[in-house]
Amino acid sequence: MASNGKRVLVTGSAGFIGFHTCSKLLQQGAAVLGVDNFSAYYDVGLKEARTDILGNHEGFSLARVSIEDADAFGAAWTAFRPDTVIHLAAQAGVRYSIDAPRSYIGANIIGTHNVLELARHHPVRHLLAASTSSVYGANTEMPFTETQRTQTPLSLYAATKGATELMGHSYSHLFGTPMTFFRFFTVYGPWGRPDMALFKFTKAILEGRPIDVYNNGNMVRDFTYIDDLAESIVRLTEAVPGREPVEGDSLSPVAPFRSVNIGNGQPTPLMEYIGALEVALGREAMKNFLPMQQGDVPATEASSALLQQLTGYAPNTPPSVGVSNFVNWYRDHYGS
Repeated sequence: MASNGKRVLVTGSAGFIGFHTCSKLLQQGAAVLGVDNFSAYYDVGLKEARTDILGNHEGFSLARVSIEDADAFGAAWTAFRPDTVIHLAAQAGVRYSIDAPRSYIGANIIGTHNVLELARHHPVRHLLAASTSSVYGANTEMPFTETQRTQTPLSLYAATKGATELMGHSYSHLFGTPMTFFRFFTVYGPWGRPDMALFKFTKAILEGRPIDVYNNGNMVRDFTYIDDLAESIVRLTEAVPGREPVEGDSLSPVAPFRSVNIGNGQPTPLMEYIGALEVALGREAMKNFLPMQQGDVPATEASSALLQQLTGYAPNTPPSVGVSNFVNWYRDHYGS
């Protein structure tokens, strides 16, 4: 693939979303520097396997550093000289944030501060960063739109992500860095994280163990397929915030800054999602129905209208297709 001249630094490149985003950028001819510390939050072998695939592209290079290590991270950034930065590294997981809150302050707050400082001192054309649908917290008006209030987070994970949006806005206003924060909605698909529901459900069903179904199955999620998400991120790199808002825009009146939902816009009941998994696996799940977990919300639904306005694209993969693709990958990767 001939180079397209773009130089993109991606934090969290060994992660689920980072891996797919890097893959798409490399397929389009970008030079990509992946930055990842290969944390042990989940199976490091999975992260190594993703990185091995990225290493097959001549345009890919890797810095095994933590974004919390300002000196090492800064050295990698300045040596690469990115024109675009996609900041995906984070401590993820709503439930883990109840048990290990300090790790979220380090990775999400301090790590993001280092990203913002580097973009301040080594300016880039566009800084994009991952937020989450969890910032909508106690909001109940559906679908969620980017202009709704996000001051009622229900977990520390959501609070740290909301804080990074506020930090980003202040830096964008003070130093003029164009920024886009995207809010993800329940991402799933091949190479997914082992701590996510689809991965855990698949493993348990194949091993003949029951699955834990929270809120007695009365949950609705806007499940977003990973390929759709990566496509949206890459397209948003070209939607650099300027002065002219589009219809329904979240563009700040005082900074080149906006937030954008990336969701499928097709809320799916959890039991329907599990049903698609049962079909793909060819076996029925034993279900252990439980009450709602702390920090969780009963429903999410994204408006993808702004994303479509900015990029001409919106996710549209139905869960039945995406779940089947995940199962095919899981069986192939683990020989199940």
